[in-house]
Amino acid sequence: MKRIHLSKKQNIILRYIFLIFVGFIMIYPILWLAAGAFKTNSELFGSIKLLPNEVTFDAFRNGWKGNGQITYTTFYINTLLLVIPTVLFTLFSSVLVAYGFARFDFYGKKVLFSIVIATLLLPNSVIIIPRYLLFNKFHWLDSYIPFYAQAILAAYPFFVFMMVQFMRALPKELDEAAYLDGCSTFTTFSKILLPLCKASLFSAAIFQFVWTWNDFQNVLIYINSVVKYPISLALKMSLDLSGAIEWNKVLAMSLLSIIPSTLLFFFAQDYFVDGIATSGLKG
Repeated sequence: MKRIHLSKKQNIILRYIFLIFVGFIMIYPILWLAAGAFKTNSELFGSIKLLPNEVTFDAFRNGWKGNGQITYTTFYINTLLLVIPTVLFTLFSSVLVAYGFARFDFYGKKVLFSIVIATLLLPNSVIIIPRYLLFNKFHWLDSYIPFYAQAILAAYPFFVFMMVQFMRALPKELDEAAYLDGCSTFTTFSKILLPLCKASLFSAAIFQFVWTWNDFQNVLIYINSVVKYPISLALKMSLDLSGAIEWNKVLAMSLLSIIPSTLLFFFAQDYFVDGIATSGLKG
């Protein structure tokens, strides 16, 4: 019995060692990014050590100046103006559409829901040209309206599907009890179901926040003015300004760019896990 107990302990210890080793390999690029932001450009390429010989904040001070005319303060504000309304509009539209699919029976419901799910199979490269032509005809290019419009019209079927699955897991007896108490359809949705969908809403918010914050292709196509650039385009622009790239400045700004989404995930990870775990249940 003692040998069996010791072997179980050894297996647990070996598993933890293996997981720590794999975790270190996965997180090492982030550690290198963080350490490189505090090095000089010459030390960055002159040494293979992870930690800097002398910690310096010059990369942050010089990198924040941007291209000399537009600082990263503007780029951060642009990113927030792009991301926050897009996230809020996405949550509002997706939960309304999901409520209709999950709680009501109407003609063509299965066909429409099948079409929504089928759009998940379309890659972004297929639909980006028709969207560009449409937004160009509406004179919406070089603005954030294309992102707002898609969010308001629930053009992100992944979130609709996720919330539909979550709402189907909620018992319909809640709706019936609310109707017996005299609640209207909207009151039942806003007072009963919406608070119960908090975990799913947090999951959708985190996904959309990270995806929009890190989006490069769409903003590159729709945004033309440098003064409206978000951080993703600002980082790329810093690589194109000159032939001699100061990589420590790029690493410093990259480090600052990942902080908001990282903090959001860690502070809301409990809701995120609950939302993902329960969105696959069937009602």
